[in-house]
Amino acid sequence: MTQERRFELIETKLQGITETVQLIANMQRDNENRFAATEQHLNQLTRIIATEHESIKALERIALAHEQRLEDNRKPLNRQVSYHCVFQLRRSISIVIPAYNEEKRLPATLRTVEDYLGRTPWEFTEIVVVDDGSSDRTAESARAAGARVLQNPGNRGKGYSVRHGMLEARAEWLLFTDADLSSPIEDLDKLWSAACREQAQAAIGSRALDRSLIGLRQPLFREYGGRFFNLVMRIITGLPFRDTQCGFKLFEAAAAREIFRRQRLDRFGFDVEVLFIAQRLGCRTVEVPVRWNDVAGTKVSLWGGLVAFLDPIKVRWNGMLGRYR
Repeated sequence: MTQERRFELIETKLQGITETVQLIANMQRDNENRFAATEQHLNQLTRIIATEHESIKALERIALAHEQRLEDNRKPLNRQVSYHCVFQLRRSISIVIPAYNEEKRLPATLRTVEDYLGRTPWEFTEIVVVDDGSSDRTAESARAAGARVLQNPGNRGKGYSVRHGMLEARAEWLLFTDADLSSPIEDLDKLWSAACREQAQAAIGSRALDRSLIGLRQPLFREYGGRFFNLVMRIITGLPFRDTQCGFKLFEAAAAREIFRRQRLDRFGFDVEVLFIAQRLGCRTVEVPVRWNDVAGTKVSLWGGLVAFLDPIKVRWNGMLGRYR
């Protein structure tokens, strides 16, 4: 190969290297431009978030000022509800059971509840089964067992069913519990004793206060999902309770009427709303450790559990808008 040919090849390679370096430099400039644009967008987004945060804080200040103006209107209700709890004798109890396609296990549940009530000193008792648009013979099996049956206009959800039953119940104390009796009905004595001892208008069963009382546990993803939900719920709503989702809650009737007539959520997030309303009305609520066992056949789907994370936000927003007055 001649000397001139070698120089030509070297020149060609150098030209290729020069073009590659130029291409890299152009790419670097493009990336720098993109990074600059991205940084600008992030700065804009930060300013927007800061502005929205200030708006939310302003709305909260307005809501707090509005609540302060309404305080005088709440005080008569607080005195009325407290009067019923402190001075009322143990005379009557309604057990409200929401039920959806529970034909198979409802008879055994109702026998257990009946046997328990027969051993207690309540002067008047009733079992109220709320049929949530079941496609099986839930209503017929409940009537055959001697329960009082209420029927929803179609499948409306557990929250709707509980509200329906609590507003129609006739006793002076009202308990709602799940059809599977995951918390044994005998633990009603714990709720009642705590309500009287603490002079409270509501006593709620809790799995979180003493986890040694849990027999058969949930699958781990449900248990830890529930704990995470509780953390999110407490941050958003300010409620102090360690377990809002245990379906075993006792209310004094006068308080229940004021609370449940304000309830707006129909699905599984209603527990948070009910407790939030109770707090807004000044009703004293005590959390009580109860026994609990996971029972197969839950009606809460994974999607339903995920959607429930939105409910504390809805509750807080409804509170800010004054919808629980």
